[in-house]
Amino acid sequence: MSTHLNKQETDGNLKLKPIVHDWVKTLLGRTQFLFRLLEKYGSPLNIHSLIPFNENRRLFESVFTKYGLDYQIFYARKANKCLQFLEPAKDGRLGVDTASFQELKDGLDMGIPNRNLVVTAAVKPFPLMKLAVDNEVLVILDNWDEVELLQKAAHGIGKTVKVGLRLGGFSFQVGNLRTRFGFPPSDAIKVISQIQEDERVSNIRFEGFHFHLNGYNMDHRIKAIKETLVLVDKLKEKGIDTKFLDIGGGILVNYLESESAWQEFHNEVKDAVLGKRNPINYKNDGLGMENVGGKLIGEPKVYPYFNNFPKEKFIDFILNAAFDEKTKIYEALNLRHIQVRIEPGRSLLDQAGISVARVIFRKRLNGDWFFGLEMNRTQLFSSSADFLLDPLLLPKQEKPSGAISGYLVGAYCLEQELILKRKMSFNTFPQVGDLLCFINTAGYMMHFYESQAHLFDLAKNVFLGANDEIILDRY
Repeated sequence: MSTHLNKQETDGNLKLKPIVHDWVKTLLGRTQFLFRLLEKYGSPLNIHSLIPFNENRRLFESVFTKYGLDYQIFYARKANKCLQFLEPAKDGRLGVDTASFQELKDGLDMGIPNRNLVVTAAVKPFPLMKLAVDNEVLVILDNWDEVELLQKAAHGIGKTVKVGLRLGGFSFQVGNLRTRFGFPPSDAIKVISQIQEDERVSNIRFEGFHFHLNGYNMDHRIKAIKETLVLVDKLKEKGIDTKFLDIGGGILVNYLESESAWQEFHNEVKDAVLGKRNPINYKNDGLGMENVGGKLIGEPKVYPYFNNFPKEKFIDFILNAAFDEKTKIYEALNLRHIQVRIEPGRSLLDQAGISVARVIFRKRLNGDWFFGLEMNRTQLFSSSADFLLDPLLLPKQEKPSGAISGYLVGAYCLEQELILKRKMSFNTFPQVGDLLCFINTAGYMMHFYESQAHLFDLAKNVFLGANDEIILDRY
């Protein structure tokens, strides 16, 4: 048990201090400007900047350039719906990975060159296929029904349709990496041969391979690249060239300042679930762990908010791994003249946005304080069991300090309507009208699960430009 137990129980929660980009620090120093933005656009409000987005893109470019690789970066649009993040793709500096008809249409309408667009949607209805075919946009195929649907969309238009093949189920240690996506590597040559030879699909041309692995394991990606390059060599023997290998996304982001605080948090949650300390989360939620007969069962279902291999370091580690006894992966790609592609979403959006919400009520119940925010939990929600960064309280007026702990709750009429499961501690007692700022939310936290239950309006999305220019995004 941590030596900080007594202090942490008094404070109400373990501190998980987020990394804060300079543009956010500057903005938070202008409290009254922020209050005016909320008055104009409502609560919650998502505020973005393209500065970190472009910085992150350049970090990825630097590692590919270091290894002399031909590369292309495709921004995974699904991570954030704002159109402004597509602007860098208009001049060819960035590609866009699209996962729906509207995402592809937005890219085309903005004038993004078709060579900088790709369709990787999990489900590809006919209108999406037809839009891609008509505009000669690369389509990543997942199954045979998609092959036939694509041929139907391309029938009679006299265009060659470029496709990539999604792979899944790579072998790793014992068994395969189970996934519902893609063709097994063992089937790939058969599928590609039939695409090349079958008269029904004669206008479909294979261009390259794609995979997108669940989770963030770098060794899994290294193994997948090795298996895919073996396929590339076998296809070459059959006279079929592979132009690209797209290794997808799932590239780590580091959100937190302190590794020790992250480790301490996990230790204390385990102690809380086992009854060795006061609860950290509402109703002692274990974030995926349970106390079964005094034993801890399960693992935390949370993002690795602290990690040592974020963004370009993640890619560098993979590229510099051994392909065989003599060759690194980057060398194997260069020898085969393969363009390497990635599809980052969260990692391109690192530090590119914050979410700000207004305190609407306070209440004390059963010994706990609850602070109601003018937002709902779908507006700060991802597949992780909780968003594990401390929010920042922005008082409307200066008040004497007085530490207080409580839970942040939202606008949906559900018992489980908590914005964060953790009991949060503040140096100042929140007042009605104060603001809470949630740091680094642009990647998946704002839009991926947002809903309009109760007919609430969706949050507005704005971008900060030069000289206090505020750009209201269409979405």
